[in-house]
Formats: sequence, C-alpha cells, structure tokens
Amino acid sequence: MSDALQHPADQLDAAALQDHRVAPGWQPVVDAFFASPRGQALEQFLLERLAQGAVIFPPEPLRALRLTPPEDTRVVILGQDPYHGRGQAEGLSFSVAPGVRLPPSLQNIFKEMQRDLGVPWPAFPNPGGSLVKWATHGVLLLNTCLTVEEGQAASHSGKGWEQLTDAVIAHIAQGPRPVVFMLWGSHAQSKRAFIPQDRGHLVLTSNHPSPLSALRPPVPFIGCGHFGKAKAFKEAQQEQ
Repeated sequence: MSDALQHPADQLDAAALQDHRVAPGWQPVVDAFFASPRGQALEQFLLERLAQGAVIFPPEPLRALRLTPPEDTRVVILGQDPYHGRGQAEGLSFSVAPGVRLPPSLQNIFKEMQRDLGVPWPAFPNPGGSLVKWATHGVLLLNTCLTVEEGQAASHSGKGWEQLTDAVIAHIAQGPRPVVFMLWGSHAQSKRAFIPQDRGHLVLTSNHPSPLSALRPPVPFIGCGHFGKAKAFKEAQQEQ
C-alpha cells in the first residue's frame, strides 16, 4: 500500500508532523517550542497516537503560521481546536476546504458578517468556506490547540499546543503595530493574559460561534459586532 493510501490527504502523518517550516518571522518561535521539553513531549505523543492508528486532523497543523507571517498580521481570529470530522479541518481556524459543507460555526460567522457589514451570504466567500484568502491578507486564523482526533473534540487539549499558541499570541502582542484580537469562547479568551493593555490593541471577546453558545449570554456571538469594530479600528489606524 502506498504512503498516500495509508495517509489520506485530509489527515496528519508523521512526515507532516515533523515538518516545522513556517513563515520566517515565526520560525524562531516554532523552533524554540519544539526544542523545549514540552514541544518534544507533544511530538512524541502525536507520533505514538499515529502509530496506534489514530486519525488526526488537520494534515498541516502549522498552516496558519505558514500563510500569515507575523509582520503581516493585522487581525487574529482565535478558536478552540480543529474540526474533528473527515475532510473538514485545513489548518486554519473555522476554515474548510472548497467544496466542503459549511460547519454550523462557520455559518454563524458568515451570518454575523452579513448582519454587521451587509456582506452577502451564502455567496461570500467564494468558493465555499475556505478562508485561505483571509490568511494571505493578514488574518491569522489560529486555534488554541492545533490537532484533534477524529470525532473527539478537544482530544488533544492540554497536550502542549497551548504553550506554542501562547508564544504566538505574545509575539504578535509585543509587535510594533496595534492588532485586532477576536477571542471567541473561553479557550480563546484564556489568551487575553498575553496581550498587554498598553500597546493599543483592540481585544474583542464573545461566546464561541458554535450553535451551542452563539446566542447565549453573557456575550452572544450573534450580534457581537466584531467585524464592524475591526473595520473601524483598521480605518482609524490608516488615518493616523
């Protein structure tokens, strides 16, 4: 059986796991993590789970850091962990590959964009639910945890990825320009501690866009107005 058949394109394999290449601005952060005891323990855990036959998503856990360099990052959208269904996760928070049916959380994101900005939906974005264009235009689409096992939400939570994503958020927050941070859900909001209050950043928090929480208090996602606030913030920065 060929390696391609053993490891379908929508899931992680050992070679992809051990490929730590990212955008140059992120490389020192990533290298430091995987050289640390926590990073080495995480990689060993993932290799063992793969050897045991676990199906792990996405195929490129570091894709967000490959597509969106720190110096280009203007907005950070932070989720919890990747989609855990086959063919969904593509290494960018909330994004799915072209042609994949939109998950409910992504549907709610587009609905809120339409409500807040008047963006047509479901015609936007085109095609389908891929947010790659966002990633290549300064939107870092990051999860707090970067891998998950099939059918088991949060199955890799607490295994070490959070230490890397802490470092990513801290690196951006210490950068030279103000950035918009959209922290959706309690896992994402735990990163607020790494964002200084005196750097001019716009930090927006709400419930997760999942149907389980999107309409619940204290801060429902639907109606949060994050996209309009981010747009106004960006325009104000351009005027300075």
